[in-house]
Amino acid sequence: MDTDLLKTFLEVSRTRHFGKAAENLYLTRSAVSFRIKQLENILGIELFERLRNNIQPTPAGERMLGHAEAVLNAWERAKQDITLNQQHNAQLTLSTGNNIWDSYFQGFLQPLHLCLEGVALRTDVLSTLVMNRQLIARTLDIAITFDPPKLDEVTLVKLAQVKLYLVSKQQNVNLTQTPNLPYVKVDWGTAFNITHAQDFTMLPIPVLHTSSARMALDFILNNGGCAFLPEALIQPLLDNRTLFYVNDAKCIRRHVYAAYWAENERLAYIEKAISILTLNESTD
Repeated sequence: MDTDLLKTFLEVSRTRHFGKAAENLYLTRSAVSFRIKQLENILGIELFERLRNNIQPTPAGERMLGHAEAVLNAWERAKQDITLNQQHNAQLTLSTGNNIWDSYFQGFLQPLHLCLEGVALRTDVLSTLVMNRQLIARTLDIAITFDPPKLDEVTLVKLAQVKLYLVSKQQNVNLTQTPNLPYVKVDWGTAFNITHAQDFTMLPIPVLHTSSARMALDFILNNGGCAFLPEALIQPLLDNRTLFYVNDAKCIRRHVYAAYWAENERLAYIEKAISILTLNESTD
């Protein structure tokens, strides 16, 4: 199987447009169309419905997405494993969900690098759906996320607790005054959204909805307003009085989980990484 065919299939699936896919892959439109036709001929089934200005995956194309990602990830993993230099015995792949870096993981990359002797690291920021697919395909060693996957035979470990505070650039703001401020809603996962909907009905319609805590922080620093942001990201700004807690707004806590297959051949490295990631676990 030519991996270029799979890369082209995924790009067309993402853009829903042969011309845009061609631009992104630095190919001609006819080359993209030819590759997709090749893949369809190999599989013996159409992967896209070709309507005018509306390219949509067929049901078979939708099912092919996960398989294409798995094959490409496995191929990349194989290339990296066999090209490890003499200083490395293995490679460990870790992926984090949105906002995990700013709220938790940033302080652990260096300890992982220093303590996992002989291990080359690969890290990515992925959506929950893609992490779950990679876990199922066994191309991901550790998934670090706020929303743990519900997969049979996957081991879950609670790594830490992240505290999210409603903060504002304005001082002495009460919760009842927030409807008068620009509000930025950060996506902190399912459990956060439930608490947010139940306990913070007074907050206004967001002027910005984002999956990035750092984008939310930059926005309120430039424009004022408020947002729920993690303690690790905002503590220096609270200390120098650039940001302030919104009075009477309770802290929302989210747990960070690690998910991995217990039968992984790199289990010893995984368990050592987990021990490093839980070293400073907070229980308060």
